[in-house]
Amino acid sequence: MNITETGIALSERLKRIITDFQNKSDSQNQKFEAVLHQAEIANKWFTADMSVHALQGIISMLQPASLALLPAEVKVVNPKNIGIICAGNIPLVAFHDLWCVLYSGHRAVLKLSGDDTVLMTFICELLCEVNPDLKQSITIVERLKNADAIIATGSNNAFRYFDYYFGKYPHIFRKNRNSVALLTGNETVTQMHALADDLFMYFGLGCRSISKVFVPEGYTFDFFFESIQQYGHDLLQHNKYCNNYEYHKALYLLELIPFLTNNFLIIKEAEAWSTPVSVLHYQYYNDAHKLLAHLFDNKELLQCIAVADVNEWPHASLKLHPLGTLQKPLINDYADGINTLDFLNNL
Repeated sequence: MNITETGIALSERLKRIITDFQNKSDSQNQKFEAVLHQAEIANKWFTADMSVHALQGIISMLQPASLALLPAEVKVVNPKNIGIICAGNIPLVAFHDLWCVLYSGHRAVLKLSGDDTVLMTFICELLCEVNPDLKQSITIVERLKNADAIIATGSNNAFRYFDYYFGKYPHIFRKNRNSVALLTGNETVTQMHALADDLFMYFGLGCRSISKVFVPEGYTFDFFFESIQQYGHDLLQHNKYCNNYEYHKALYLLELIPFLTNNFLIIKEAEAWSTPVSVLHYQYYNDAHKLLAHLFDNKELLQCIAVADVNEWPHASLKLHPLGTLQKPLINDYADGINTLDFLNNL
């Protein structure tokens, strides 16, 4: 079974597992439910809904039409050991790197994040069930050594660690990035609901999660708050999210920092790109061209830029994404804009 066939088979297997789980109609349901439960015990941010959403994203990535976006498979003459230092901020965030390594014909040596051990182990085992030949190509290790190249994702502090220990190897090192949305004030209810998906999916912990919105001068947030209300119930049921919200609300009150809130999200005016959980920054603009130029100057800090209508924001040097698509990346949406397959194929 070639790797493309493996991807399609994995997608179909996952689809059946999730369907059976949601319908509670199969003996496999208990095993999968146990995996989701264990993942949430290990990391309280990984609720069953979030984990299932991540798996559904993998299903979409591995559809035939999606796989067709990739270049033809390369027949590697000398397969290499590719060390993958996995992040654990959102469920299965390292899957894309794993898939790229396997697709390119190399061997994946995974150093899993302690925050995402259960789900990554589950997906690796499922891959090997679908295609037993991959047992020779996927290894999970406690300590990364004897790798020929490195793909590592982490915080800005971790980036320095990566560079110190692994900088001598061919590598892709990724650090903190943030995503933003550009609003005009003419967005529809549907588009604002899509913005809410980009904002709250994975509790805002992903680099593709919107941490800041740019709004035109004079913008009021009444319609914004009304449109995101759909997420309120679930967020208020999550203890860690609520603790973050209450903490930052109290902090801003004590420090006399102005903010707006709807009792589950704090929004405040700030230039910073990054925000803590439960907080969204905003900044006003009065000239769209200057705003786009500002974003272009800071593109190394940004993962995604979301807009309601891509055609309203023409700028050849920036890739813009429709609202609601950030948490559903295509298989050729490479993190940090670095083509992982090109890197692997040129080793």
